[in-house]
Amino acid sequence: IAAAGHGYAALDMGPTGKLLKPYGDLEFEDTYEAYKEVVLIGKAAGADLVIIETMGDGYELKAAVLAAKENSDLPVFATVTLDEKGKMLTGGNVESVTALLEGLGADVIGLNCGLGPIQLLPFMRDMAKVSSSPILVNPNAGLPRSEGGKTVYDIDADEFATAMQEMARNGATVLGGCCGTTPEHIHKTKLACDDIPVCEITDKNRTVISSYSHAVTFGGRPILIGERINPTGKPKFKQALKDKDLTYILSMGVAQQESRADVLDVNVGLPGIDEPQMMVDVVKELQGVLDLPLQIDTSDPVAMKRALRIYNGKPLINSVNGKKEVMEQIFPLVKHYGGVVVALALDENGIPETADGRLAVARKIYETAASYGIPKKDILVDCLCMAVSSDKNGALTTLETVRRVRDELGGKTVLGVSNVSFGLPMRENINSSFFLLAMQNGLSAGIVNPNLEAMMQAYDSFLVLSAQDENCAGYVGIYGPKEAEKKRQKEILKAAAVNQAAWVSGAAGAGNSNGAGNTSGTGTGAADTGSALKKSIVKGMSQAAADAAKLALKDTDALELINTDMIPALDEVGKGFEAGTVFLPQLLMSAEAAKAAFAVVKESMEASGEVQEKKGKVILATVKGDIHDIGKNIVKVLLENYSFDVMDLGRDVPPETIVEAAVKEHVPVVGLSALMTTTVPAMEDTIKALRKDAPWVKVMVGGAVLTQEYADAIGADAYCKDAMASVNFATSVIGEA
Repeated sequence: IAAAGHGYAALDMGPTGKLLKPYGDLEFEDTYEAYKEVVLIGKAAGADLVIIETMGDGYELKAAVLAAKENSDLPVFATVTLDEKGKMLTGGNVESVTALLEGLGADVIGLNCGLGPIQLLPFMRDMAKVSSSPILVNPNAGLPRSEGGKTVYDIDADEFATAMQEMARNGATVLGGCCGTTPEHIHKTKLACDDIPVCEITDKNRTVISSYSHAVTFGGRPILIGERINPTGKPKFKQALKDKDLTYILSMGVAQQESRADVLDVNVGLPGIDEPQMMVDVVKELQGVLDLPLQIDTSDPVAMKRALRIYNGKPLINSVNGKKEVMEQIFPLVKHYGGVVVALALDENGIPETADGRLAVARKIYETAASYGIPKKDILVDCLCMAVSSDKNGALTTLETVRRVRDELGGKTVLGVSNVSFGLPMRENINSSFFLLAMQNGLSAGIVNPNLEAMMQAYDSFLVLSAQDENCAGYVGIYGPKEAEKKRQKEILKAAAVNQAAWVSGAAGAGNSNGAGNTSGTGTGAADTGSALKKSIVKGMSQAAADAAKLALKDTDALELINTDMIPALDEVGKGFEAGTVFLPQLLMSAEAAKAAFAVVKESMEASGEVQEKKGKVILATVKGDIHDIGKNIVKVLLENYSFDVMDLGRDVPPETIVEAAVKEHVPVVGLSALMTTTVPAMEDTIKALRKDAPWVKVMVGGAVLTQEYADAIGADAYCKDAMASVNFATSVIGEA
């Protein structure tokens, strides 16, 4: 560019400042339309490329990339913002966002804003390890602080250029600067990097899918795909589909996640229902509550397309096969929306009886996929598991095919394991043994029921025996406690046998005196229901939480239910969030579930005349000049769930308005938010005004541009790095008041 004497004009698009449903109120397609409008204007104005930057949510990022790709032929550069732990606002990380963006066909991917070059370097290195695309890095000029009412950054142009040399040497191919950088920063960076050769872009040949929060890679330990969200052979599930009982379907997903499934298969095909709409509804519900990647499993191209469009990540797609018509329908969808596709080794001639025949179909699928721009790494060959009850050699043929796809074709494989035992008694015995054999022959992923103990025992044993469980730590962690419990139960039975008559008499007496075994909904039943309420809130299942609250209120006082189940559930999620094991979407969905339960409890309390006391009033506002309210809205949701009376003044709020409200309501806490560097001085002005006219008020501040040092410099009482920190600070202040 420099040699030619000109530069390129980029159309720059950033975040909307809102969260998409189910975490916020913005629809995916409405988000897409907003970006589409900008893209069309930019294209008409002569933009040379599109840069999508400072994105903290992978779902919003997907909408923006689709808008750019579908409404222009311009190159698309996309960068995201990470926190100091390497997480996006909604929990995504380097691997998950790389999978998403490469699946969608972004031309350049990378990182910008939030951190300086020193803090971003390790995350850029991580991206370079997994990315097959050019990497763009636009760091801030270090970290911000306040000096004399102005925001300054701690890295000058020389330090910045030196740090950016490391970026260039470690895999970054496009370099720039974000907040705090000046033309001098960029000029010196160019001079410092002129003699550094551009890193070669190499295909990492990784088979990866992702959810909003993390990636799952095929090729190491076998991946477990949970098979339970599928109506085949499941009368209760069929009825749930007919009744549109999404709570039941969610419970199937939760149970499989708890049983250590890596991916969830989603099949809702049933005669008499609107499969495309049901598929969309179920995918939305599942990805709103669980963080596992999903396998979109349908033979309906319309259902597949609609699900792929709204899927939050890079999905697994089930399926395509060697039939020309099917490949022509499915491969364009795979290429457009990105994903790893399951390829059944059958074609117009049916299922080949030999491994040679199935490999021939696999080769044909690979070649056809390549003509659509889909590489082999994005294909899992389903080697087809046939019932041994009808074909005695069926399992042997499948195992040979699995092994040869790996060894001869260099491909990855998947099997629906339970098909092998169809028509036989005690199917679990056959399934678990066959699963073990398939893994030994190189199976990349098994579609299994992770709730079955025999299947998981086979899996865990295989990991130990194949040296994939370091020091047997995983096996011991799972089965050590089980062995201890087994021994404990033996001791109990042994002690009981010594005095069996007394034991029986005592048990009967206990049952008559305290209601043990009562099934009327009292006693132990109430405790079980309370546990169900807590679990529903922790899992973020709103309808289940509301239903559990209704049932629990039959036997439990409303205030007791709040204190013993609902608040502890929120505390559990909050602690997980602070520890980094729970991400923002899960935090928000748990808050929504608690809100649904609170609504039921509140109705009961109003009917009985009970009153739930509020902890105290808190004012929230985004400061003058700043139109972003995403962080403030998240804090509001959590504060309200912890029984605070929240007064939301909105965004772009002048200092005098905040002070007036604080004085009138005599609030103990004010929370101020700012996302932009240029509006932090307005935050400082607001704090000074509060100190003058409302000196009793404690001020908590938060926002992407703030640090503890910055908060101290502008006179805040607390820097809250996230929503839970805001809840904790408000609780400490109200408790002191």
